[in-house]
Amino acid sequence: MKTSHIEHIGIAVKNLDESILYYENVLGLKCYAVEEVKDQKVKTAFFQLGQTKIELLESTDPEGPIGKFIEKRGEGIHHIAFAVEDIEGCLQEVEGKGIRLIDQKPRRGAEGLDIAFLHPKSTYGVLTEFCEDKN
Repeated sequence: MKTSHIEHIGIAVKNLDESILYYENVLGLKCYAVEEVKDQKVKTAFFQLGQTKIELLESTDPEGPIGKFIEKRGEGIHHIAFAVEDIEGCLQEVEGKGIRLIDQKPRRGAEGLDIAFLHPKSTYGVLTEFCEDKN
């Protein structure tokens, strides 16, 4: 498996607009993109910090994954995403090592990346995402 860097850290928030203000006005970062990913029932905002991004995630539906996460755990770190090459091969490799997959095949995520998640019960409690930029 070839993992190049942490692509982003996903943070679940209740209010995207208020959260953006915190990251801009307090931490001095600049939001460069806001995007809705309808099939994941989420609205995202991105900040670049070196080679890594911070992705804020606001649920657009209380029954969506972020809505359920916030209801159960509250706001906070939701997942860590790794940039990989050959996402399909990476999924096969980790599954062969006994890791439980949430996504058997990659799907389209924010910023046009191919993404796939590994189940936190197999990754020591951390929801792990693989991302591949095929552009």
